[in-house]
Amino acid sequence: MPDASTLALFVAAALVLLIVPGPSVLYIVARSIEGGRKAGLVSVLGVQTGALVHIASAALGLSAILASSAVAFSIVKWLGAAYLVWLGLRRIFGRDEAEYDIAVEPARLSRVFSQGVIVNTLNPKTALFFLAFLPQFVDPARAAAWAQILLLGATFVILALCSDGLYALLSGTAGGWLRRRMKGVTFRRGQRFVSGGILIGLGALAAASGKD
Repeated sequence: MPDASTLALFVAAALVLLIVPGPSVLYIVARSIEGGRKAGLVSVLGVQTGALVHIASAALGLSAILASSAVAFSIVKWLGAAYLVWLGLRRIFGRDEAEYDIAVEPARLSRVFSQGVIVNTLNPKTALFFLAFLPQFVDPARAAAWAQILLLGATFVILALCSDGLYALLSGTAGGWLRRRMKGVTFRRGQRFVSGGILIGLGALAAASGKD
């Protein structure tokens, strides 16, 4: 298992990333505003169920890479660090505001859950994010890579349930005010710079500390 300092660093990095809202959070906000707090919380469960699919895939894929070659696993970590930096630069300089204009229709809670699962499971950016992010905190010398990835992934999902759940409760209560706030141009610009800077910092940190 990862040592205590590595796990603490992972939790800190995950919390910072989760606090800054991305497309999944804005989907949850839209659901919460449309259907209330209950619909928002159900959408959170759906989104994070989709995240578990990506985490399981990452554990299987990265373990296979490590089993074939420790050097290959190290290369994956370096590529992951580079991807995080690239993703951060893309968020800062990209013009993808349309991605955040999320409109939803009222639906049954079962449908809200299933849509949340589908939205996250079929998002290739989520898969790439976990493939890039989780290996930065894996030490193959300490335990099986798949076990470490599952532990880190489960920790990320638990933290996400808490942070996204808070967004759902707040947005379900705030309603129209939060909708206007989330769609504001200034808010979008600030969100891009903050989240992009965080991802660049994570990638640079991973590159600077990558010694395997």
